[in-house]
Amino acid sequence: MTSKNAFALKASDGSARRGAITTRHGIIETPAFMPVGTLGSVKAIDNTDLLSTGAQVMLSNTYHLMLRPGLEELEKTGGLHKYTSNDLPILTDSGGYQVMSLSSFRKVTDEGVEFRSHLDGSKLFLSPEEAVRAQTIIGSDIQMALDVCPRAGADENEVDESARLSLAWAKRTVAVDVPEGTLQFGIGQGGMSAEKRERSTKDICELDFDGFAIGGLSVGEPEDVMYKMIDSAIPFMPKDKPRYLMGVGKPSQMIEAIKRGVDMFDCVLPTRIARHGTLWTTQGLVRIGKAEHASSDLKIDENCTCLTCATYSRGYLRHLSRCSDPLFYRLASLHNLTYLLSMMKQIRDSLDSTGKLPDITPAD
Repeated sequence: MTSKNAFALKASDGSARRGAITTRHGIIETPAFMPVGTLGSVKAIDNTDLLSTGAQVMLSNTYHLMLRPGLEELEKTGGLHKYTSNDLPILTDSGGYQVMSLSSFRKVTDEGVEFRSHLDGSKLFLSPEEAVRAQTIIGSDIQMALDVCPRAGADENEVDESARLSLAWAKRTVAVDVPEGTLQFGIGQGGMSAEKRERSTKDICELDFDGFAIGGLSVGEPEDVMYKMIDSAIPFMPKDKPRYLMGVGKPSQMIEAIKRGVDMFDCVLPTRIARHGTLWTTQGLVRIGKAEHASSDLKIDENCTCLTCATYSRGYLRHLSRCSDPLFYRLASLHNLTYLLSMMKQIRDSLDSTGKLPDITPAD
């Protein structure tokens, strides 16, 4: 590790926390949601749009960037920030999720993971050391340790093996030097067993990481099981380091996780459901394809200040959606991200000013 005390705790309400993470490209105020730009861009929107939503950080994916554009091109161009003209902090997932999602394309050993590209079948090998090297070339502000994410229905042996490998690889990760100012996070596993969650979290949190993640959730398990697993992990995570719940972006789930002590989130959900015509608003869900929105001159959300709500009617947006116009993907994604990031800012502002969580009715 090269960075110490990157996290500052500013306020709390019970287990809920208000903090800040210092990175080379700026401060991330927490609780924070990270829009997902797997290949270096958040789908359908550009950097100006992204900044207008209130985004403080973007998440990208090591495995996918190694395939396209490739580490050689990123190294030649000076890393992902310069390549994409993006000055926001970047957190990179190490590829551990792809160990699960691309299970038919990979082979896991103690040494690492051998993938066959889902694009052309070419071989790609990721070890803990190679994941660090790749993320260093990418120029990540926050590197995630390579881990094994078990599927929701994994049996006991599979869950135990994922925790064993994730711990062994985490130990190898922290032994690799990284550039000054680079943060590294470890990832706890444990499947859907409270006992295994506790054990994996304890083991990972003994290592010298700058932050820690709860992995292996939001993979199809019921909500009550997710909350139980968060409750099983949080008490054993350091209070002076950020806590990251991977893959969660549903507003109600984020609020529940914040109440339990989580600081960071990421998910493709806001932009994915936007492209399919579902919009979050302060009055609830809007499904723009419904006939009731035809010819409507109402805005999506009168309480929202995004470009979409400031400019366009529901009727016009429904028309764009029905025509599968790419402009709709941009405008809808811009709105959903603004909604979610405004909700996070409302939580931070309330903790700052009153020391209490605000009363929010989430759109979902």
